[in-house]
Amino acid sequence: MVDCVVETIINTNQTGMPGDGKVFVVPISDAVRVRTGETGEMSIA
Repeated sequence: MVDCVVETIINTNQTGMPGDGKVFVVPISDAVRVRTGETGEMSIA
């Protein structure tokens, strides 16, 4: 699904002008919900 997600982000946001940004695709080892401090799957549920 990575390719589909990246393509969708680009198609939605690309203006062709400086500042369009970058999309970084990397392995994710963990996630943290800032508001509660929850980690792992609970942080994204």
